[in-house]
Amino acid sequence: MSTDVLLLLLLVWMVGASGRSIGPRGHVRQTYSQIRFKREVPSTVQGRQKVSSPILRRSPDMTKTTMTKSEQLLSINDHDFTMRPGFGGHTVQVGVDVQVESLDTISEVDMDFTMTLYIRHYWKDERLSFHSTTNKSMTFDGRLVKKIWVPDLFFVHSKKSFTHDTTTDNVMLRVYPDGKVLYSLRVTVTSMCSMDLSRFPLDTQTCSLEIESYAYTDDDLMLYWKKGNNSLSTDERISLSQFLIQEFHTTSKKSFYSSTGWYNRLYINFTLRRHIFFFLLQTYFPATLMVMLSWVSFWIDRRAVPARVPLGITTVLTMSTIITGVNASMPRVSYIKAVDIYLWVSFVFVFLSVIEYAAVNYLSTVQERKERKLRERLPCTCGMTHPGMMGSYSEDDVNNTGNYGGESMENGAAMQQRMMVHLDFEENDQITGHVGSSAYSSMWIDTHAIDKYSRVIFPGSYILFNIIYWSCYL
Repeated sequence: MSTDVLLLLLLVWMVGASGRSIGPRGHVRQTYSQIRFKREVPSTVQGRQKVSSPILRRSPDMTKTTMTKSEQLLSINDHDFTMRPGFGGHTVQVGVDVQVESLDTISEVDMDFTMTLYIRHYWKDERLSFHSTTNKSMTFDGRLVKKIWVPDLFFVHSKKSFTHDTTTDNVMLRVYPDGKVLYSLRVTVTSMCSMDLSRFPLDTQTCSLEIESYAYTDDDLMLYWKKGNNSLSTDERISLSQFLIQEFHTTSKKSFYSSTGWYNRLYINFTLRRHIFFFLLQTYFPATLMVMLSWVSFWIDRRAVPARVPLGITTVLTMSTIITGVNASMPRVSYIKAVDIYLWVSFVFVFLSVIEYAAVNYLSTVQERKERKLRERLPCTCGMTHPGMMGSYSEDDVNNTGNYGGESMENGAAMQQRMMVHLDFEENDQITGHVGSSAYSSMWIDTHAIDKYSRVIFPGSYILFNIIYWSCYL
């Protein structure tokens, strides 16, 4: 009996500790304390709500809600975005505006230019419309771009181009509640530019960047400048080392392909004027100095062969080096450039100065031979005095005429003149059958006149050439 009492007490203790009692049908009965607490607690905290501190209370996370995912909000899975908006119906109108960030390089050798720009597309796709009470747009990065339709624009005549991807793809997509879309990306493109270098380096070049849809003709997609002439903006800090940017402007035309049809094409045109100062220092001034240096030989004695010949050869070789250096940095075009005209005319002036000394030297040699033959035919006139002469002329004076050292040019000229006068009287009185004095004297004067005339003709002609050259090209 004691055992039954102990078991009964244990059962009562267990029921009291749990605060609950079991009804006859297996239902759990609540204790009086629990029922009283339940009555005292306000009804607002009953149910599923829990009493917590305001500090720990957080706003709901919308990204975890199934109904606000971008794919479901934009109904991406409900449409086929491999087809353009309004497929089979009206033409999709795509507006474009461009902001030029930098104009990096202009290459005359490769006939191209490199440009970095922001290109923005505007169109409307009703399949992307969504409900919004605030009428605010949603902005996405490049990950969503791969799931919807975007215009398939490309750069005509481009050699290479790429979209920047540091630190992520430089792509932005903005969708408005009514389905309007803004698609922007940052691109660097290298495109062809057909340059006319006939006036180089005094030229002005116009290059174009052409934008066109690759797959859609003008029946499916119409490209146009979003803001007309104001659709193109440039950074004020854009500058080039060799060019001055004169103008940026936009145009649009249609292009035709025989196998596919007509396409809308947008043009970004810019005009560049080359800076001349660099080429003045590197090309024009050195060439002019070489031409002026070649004129120095006209003031050097024609008998100083070691002085005049190396000077002429040096100027010719220097001009050849300048011409080769300029052509090495230029494309092999089939027409003559403005710089070629200047350099080759300068080269001709330098070359003619060498030819001038060759003529002077040849005529001097001919003169000396005739003098030698004339002295051999003449009888000795040593100590003879002819009436009317200011002084005597001896054989030693004749021999000293051919001596190229020791006497000054003025003394040599005086002795030559005395010999001419003496020969003139001897011819009239004694000698017959040899060269007349007038012809021989004119030979001697012409030999000296070549250098004398060259001192005026060469500089005058070169100055006249420069006046004509710069007036035509500037």
